[in-house]
Amino acid sequence: MNSEIKNPAPGIPSMDLPDDLEPIYSNMARISHTPSELTVDFARLLPGQKQMTVLARVLLSPVGAKLLLRALTENIARYETAFGEIRLPGDSGLANDLFGRIHPPEPPKTE
Repeated sequence: MNSEIKNPAPGIPSMDLPDDLEPIYSNMARISHTPSELTVDFARLLPGQKQMTVLARVLLSPVGAKLLLRALTENIARYETAFGEIRLPGDSGLANDLFGRIHPPEPPKTE
């Protein structure tokens, strides 16, 4: 029996999820484009692997891609409101993670 997701937006049909649909985990994405579409290839890279295999390919129109960007932006903002800021790798070092930011003293102001 298929699961159905009701969509709260008026005029948009509900979504049917087949029972045999298997979710995938992806930690890598490659995005390419032509004038008429954007292609997003989702892959997974595990420690020790030398090559990734594309697990899913999604094709979007430019309008669809921009709407997806908007939806992701709105949902990430809601997530961060509920659970705190998502910190990206490289935003801070280990010392900052452990001890917080240490600011050097400001030089004296000269007038």
